[in-house]
Amino acid sequence: MNKTIAVIRGDGIGPEIVGETLGVLDAVAQKSGHTFTYREAPMGGCAIDEFGVPLPDSSLETCLASDSVLLGAVGGPKWDAQPSANRPERGLLKLREAMGLYTNVRPARMFSDLSAACPLREDIAARGIDFVVVRELIGGVYFGQHTTETVGGEQKAVDIMSYTEHEIRRVAHVAFQMARKRRGRVTSIDKANVLDTSRLWRRTVTAVGEEYPDVELLHMYVDNAAMQIVRDPSQFDVIVTENLFGDILSDEASQITGSIGMIPSSSMGEGARGMYEPIHGSAPDIAGQDKANPIGTVLAAAMMLRYSFDMAAEADAVEAAVDAVLKEGWRCGDIMQGGGKLVGCREMGRLIREHI
Repeated sequence: MNKTIAVIRGDGIGPEIVGETLGVLDAVAQKSGHTFTYREAPMGGCAIDEFGVPLPDSSLETCLASDSVLLGAVGGPKWDAQPSANRPERGLLKLREAMGLYTNVRPARMFSDLSAACPLREDIAARGIDFVVVRELIGGVYFGQHTTETVGGEQKAVDIMSYTEHEIRRVAHVAFQMARKRRGRVTSIDKANVLDTSRLWRRTVTAVGEEYPDVELLHMYVDNAAMQIVRDPSQFDVIVTENLFGDILSDEASQITGSIGMIPSSSMGEGARGMYEPIHGSAPDIAGQDKANPIGTVLAAAMMLRYSFDMAAEADAVEAAVDAVLKEGWRCGDIMQGGGKLVGCREMGRLIREHI
């Protein structure tokens, strides 16, 4: 099988972690007989430096013509002075919208060999952490109208949050279908006691839930959810929520697993094509120092193999290789513990490839 992958190396540590991940994909291809063709698609701060915009038309065309997209990380303080419409992150939002990627899936799973890195109390961590955040990705306040004007002699800023029924319905179906393959429970997060958008969200998710009588549906306010994730994360199976709440809660969920450097992410729309990335940022403070942890990106590539390319066995092989490396005690700096064996980004990539 031949698959074309658009590669966005991005900024900061992006080129390092993507480079090691491509090496892992090459090892998979060699073992399984597949062919992966990589097409470079500059995006983010590096694209601003070279092209003046965060997402050049040529990069967008490359992504739209590929079977899926692998992304490292974009942004950094170097581009903080850019106008809001030309910041590196705007390229990411534009790409999500152009590709129709309305669902973001972030697993929050604590590796047993990293349980000591969990910041929660030992008795809480002992119950286990294994849930998924399904986040609506191209609606809500991030894609609403943003205005700043002078009113009565002072600055006034307005950001509009809006949702339609079909935007909510399609992401709810993703969550319920995923719960059917897991433990059969969906928790929908909103702020229905305050926001009209949340009241519509709750009504719509409830209606979709009636189509899945085998899946339990719970509703929870976002402030309570933020507390419950650290009080008892074992209660969650699949969380579904809107864009802003999902952005915040998924970062919280990832941190309680021990390190955001370990967590992959997939963004999907209709069809098989998606965009896959780690959830962490560009970490410019360690860029070029061989200190980055590539595992989040490697596991994102495993999600690509599984969900976009229908290569479940190959995805299993990548995930098993990561598990084996961790069991042997190898650690990048962000997950280093007493008794661990410290390695850099390149060596971690080599160890994973060796196990494949």
